[in-house]
Amino acid sequence: MKKLLPTSRIAIAIASLLLAITFFTPVWYIWMWAPQYPEGLSLYIWLNNITGDVDIINGLNHYIGMKHIKVEMFPEFEVMPAIVGGIMAFGLLTALVGRRWLLWAFLLTFIAIGIAGMVDFWMWGYDYGHNLDPTAAIKVPGMAYQPPLIGSKELLNFIAYSAPDIGGWMFISTGLLTVSALVFDIVRNKR
Repeated sequence: MKKLLPTSRIAIAIASLLLAITFFTPVWYIWMWAPQYPEGLSLYIWLNNITGDVDIINGLNHYIGMKHIKVEMFPEFEVMPAIVGGIMAFGLLTALVGRRWLLWAFLLTFIAIGIAGMVDFWMWGYDYGHNLDPTAAIKVPGMAYQPPLIGSKELLNFIAYSAPDIGGWMFISTGLLTVSALVFDIVRNKR
């Protein structure tokens, strides 16, 4: 069992502590622009909340048959803070114990949880944009309103843009710092 170098252990501790920022900042955002909303409309997705122009978006979405966005519709919001706290604790334990196999386990767990989160977000967007109320005032045959997972997409007269916010960039930074620590440790131990 290879022991991690002190530099790698410090990097893992820092990577884990970066996730604390996700408790205080939005993880993801969706912005929408249209001629009647030149300033744009925004949704900010936190670990346990959605903020932004939720009421305006719900009012507009009602006309095309989309469900109202409300925190209660996301059971993920109840568990996400605990999951992120668990990831942080696992990372700090990895830094403390300092074994490479534990770093591999931490990295693979982190990647698996990240993939599961993105798949869940895509599935929510699919359901939200495809399962429309058939009695809606405005119906466009064949039109779905699934927001993009990442990037931009035209939805009727709106352009929707979806990307990581500060908290999302902390997740990405944690992943990159963890991979860098592992690579650094493997390369330095081979010398």
